[in-house]
Amino acid sequence: MKKIVALIPARGGSKGIPNKNIRKLCGYPLIIYSIAACKFCEEIGDVFISTDDREIADIAEEYGAKIPFLRPKKYASDKSTDYQYLEHFFSKVNVDEVALIRPTTPLRNPVVMGSHIKKYFKTQEEITSMRSMHELPESPYKFFKINDRGFCEGFFEDFEGIKNYTNLPRQVFPKAYHPNGYIDIVKRETIFDGKTYGDKIYPAVTDYITEIDTLYELKIIENELKINGNLLVDLLQYGSNELTIA
Repeated sequence: MKKIVALIPARGGSKGIPNKNIRKLCGYPLIIYSIAACKFCEEIGDVFISTDDREIADIAEEYGAKIPFLRPKKYASDKSTDYQYLEHFFSKVNVDEVALIRPTTPLRNPVVMGSHIKKYFKTQEEITSMRSMHELPESPYKFFKINDRGFCEGFFEDFEGIKNYTNLPRQVFPKAYHPNGYIDIVKRETIFDGKTYGDKIYPAVTDYITEIDTLYELKIIENELKINGNLLVDLLQYGSNELTIA
């Protein structure tokens, strides 16, 4: 079976939620959920962490992730881009692509991850990257901004020639999708071509999944786990720090 290397980006600083990547969720640091999802995904091999923070690195290493070097601080600010840490990683590790697994989307299904990795390998010659996303309940054509005069207006000039389009039924607008961090795949050649995702991005559509960027969203995840439980929590509770695939 062809496997892919996973890369989990986890810088130390976080303004919205202090120490977000190691904040406890059902007793486990947040980053451990992403490591566990990778470890239980048969299509993923080595799991690397890109971090500038020694505490994050130590916790991740306990659960089998690899941190052969720390990310430079200049690539770990709140204004740093994906491109910067990805270029740094590819300059140090000689792999053709990585599955980018963001810790702020903790409740993944390893089987779903594996299915999208398989799709990537089938289409990799034709695409520049893969991005995961879920469908939005509303099209951006229904959104408003507040203009310089203090009034509401749409973000676009018109929709199919219609100026005041925002009150049209949502069904007439094209479907819209939101990137959700479930699993992206980034190519070395695309990065070294000066781009992050390129212009031929394969859409990996998933079910809706909650991302954690605020304390409110963290509470939503905690409530989801209390009500519904989760496969990863079960695997963590009945497994050990050295996670393996059964």
